[in-house]
Amino acid sequence: MNDSFWKGRKVFVTGHTGFKGAWLSLWLQSSGAEVTGYALEPPTEPSLFALAAVARGMRSVLADVRDGRRLADELAAAAPEVVFHLAAQPLVRESYRNPAETFAINVGGTVNLLEAVRGCAGVRAVVNVTTDKCYENREWVWGYRETDRLGGADPYAASKACSELVAAAWRASYFSGPAAPGLATARAGNVIGGGDWGAERIIPDCLRAAVAGGRVTLRNPDAIRPWQHVLEPLAGYLLLAERLCADPGRYAGAWNFGPAEQGHWTVARLVRRFCALWGDGLECGTAAGQHPHEATFLKLDCSKAGALLGWQPRWTVDVALEKTVAWARAWRAGADVAAWCQAQITEYEAS
Repeated sequence: MNDSFWKGRKVFVTGHTGFKGAWLSLWLQSSGAEVTGYALEPPTEPSLFALAAVARGMRSVLADVRDGRRLADELAAAAPEVVFHLAAQPLVRESYRNPAETFAINVGGTVNLLEAVRGCAGVRAVVNVTTDKCYENREWVWGYRETDRLGGADPYAASKACSELVAAAWRASYFSGPAAPGLATARAGNVIGGGDWGAERIIPDCLRAAVAGGRVTLRNPDAIRPWQHVLEPLAGYLLLAERLCADPGRYAGAWNFGPAEQGHWTVARLVRRFCALWGDGLECGTAAGQHPHEATFLKLDCSKAGALLGWQPRWTVDVALEKTVAWARAWRAGADVAAWCQAQITEYEAS
């Protein structure tokens, strides 16, 4: 990350109260950016946003991306040069329970954000964060490239594929001129890290079991996912935004930010390693019964980001888990959460 680029630069982040959004906001603050966040109240209790006092170093607006007029007004008031769109309903199982709401947030929210950008002079770069699940999953053993077909067998994945299509349509229709902002989409793998208490996500499930002295229950132990520390894709988003500001036409489009080949682990392997790092007799087992469909094998090809952006993953899954467990133990001991986040950001930048 180029601190001199971000110092004093105005940045607008939707979803800043969520796990990834809070980490991104802290990183931007530490680099001297003037950050405005727009999101609902933190989705969990506890939350990284509250524990790290993320709002202290930025202007925080608590509002809904489905409110297009409010979003446009707040974007205009912030007058940003860079926009990161992370606000979303991010859970697969929740999307089965509430598909209409998932589409309203993930698709309608993207439309509202891009329409707000259209009316806001001065924006140079927009990074719309989607997911690795936006691809039509064919259970391939090789990674999906940015040119592969989009799809989605569950409402969450389909809504994110639709968000990609919305971005492509707005890019072709409104953001293609020489003075237009660069619009990119970013597809990351499964992120882990300190401060995630999301419902029905595997590392938060592990942490809850560890704190309660219980047992981690796995729904899909053999599913293979691209695991990475949360700072990995965030570094990609930041680098991408820097390049979009310099050359919007060249860097607009879709980008994958996933782990190296060795970062594709089964859920069971990930959890066993977490249990070993945590200790205290923490164990895992498999949940009986039927569960909603989720892809078995998912892998990203990130050669485009490596070749054109110079981005490469820095931390292995083992390192990511070590950092996550260390953060969680520090939190339980009453440590300064914001300081721990900053220390890990500094470690990542130096690695």
